[in-house]
Amino acid sequence: MEKKNLDWANIGFGYIETDKRYVSNYKDGAWDAGVLTEDSMVTISECAGVLQYAQTIFEGMKAYTTEDGRIVTFRPDLNAARMEDSAKRLEMPVFPQERFVDAVVQTVAANKAYVPPFGSGATLYLRPYMFGSNAVIGVKPACEYQFRVFATPVGPYFKGGVKPLTICVSDFDRAAPNGTGHIKAGLNYAMSLHAIVSAHKNGFDENMYLDAATKTKVEETGGANFLFITKDNKVVTPKSDSILPSITRRSLMYVAKEYLGLEVEEREVSLEEVKDFAECGLCGTAAVISPVGKIVDHGKEICLSSGMGDMGPVTKKLFDTLTGIQMGKIEAPKGWLVEIE
Repeated sequence: MEKKNLDWANIGFGYIETDKRYVSNYKDGAWDAGVLTEDSMVTISECAGVLQYAQTIFEGMKAYTTEDGRIVTFRPDLNAARMEDSAKRLEMPVFPQERFVDAVVQTVAANKAYVPPFGSGATLYLRPYMFGSNAVIGVKPACEYQFRVFATPVGPYFKGGVKPLTICVSDFDRAAPNGTGHIKAGLNYAMSLHAIVSAHKNGFDENMYLDAATKTKVEETGGANFLFITKDNKVVTPKSDSILPSITRRSLMYVAKEYLGLEVEEREVSLEEVKDFAECGLCGTAAVISPVGKIVDHGKEICLSSGMGDMGPVTKKLFDTLTGIQMGKIEAPKGWLVEIE
């Protein structure tokens, strides 16, 4: 299929409408068969559950063109499982995992012309999401829902190359103990907007959120998990019931152990010990790993020894290995890549 005539190297990280999207509706206790449609508009009641009580969940993932010309998605089964967990926590009907993966595959297949070519630095971003669609005025779950998947080509998250970030320890809480921090709910991201705007106004790239109970342990940022490298090259990631289980982070930990032979550890990480780490990165779908060069804790600077010039050496190996797997340069573990015919 001939690719769309886009300036792939300069499209940026924003929304570009594509030809088709997948839609399925839940009514009377069951999901319908689902369809691909050209209509990008969503029409719902002014009293829809999603508008009144933020009953919405979503996922983020990508499709790639590999070095040998195949189109693949990366570990969609984990996105499907995470959306199931999110749905259960917000009292929403589960969209079956096998149907989730099929909907993603259908959406990519219908928009093949928008999958950027290999080597362009761009990818096809996929956004599966679900929301309460019927009118709900009392505080209760909706009884009708819509599940959708749209696709949009995006450029590299960091145009012009990756540079280490400067982040700040936030006074805001990202998630309460026993709250919704472990699921991918829209409400989590809405509450983070004021915090990230405040950080940007103060000259920082991102926030480091601490645990809400003690304000002593590292959790995550508004949209990414932390990954630390010790001075003896151990890969450490924070553990907490309030942290969203990043698929990228889990994949990087596997790569660290199985591909690079590094020791890995998921455990509680205190703010006090951050100064002793050699490298720090933020893990997520958009950028894979964003290196952190400096953390500012209320005026006190914590400078990582990897510096502000480039990724640290271990972070770079992790980034190159995982992106090599995604792009077909390195053999992937079984089941990690789903090919689109």
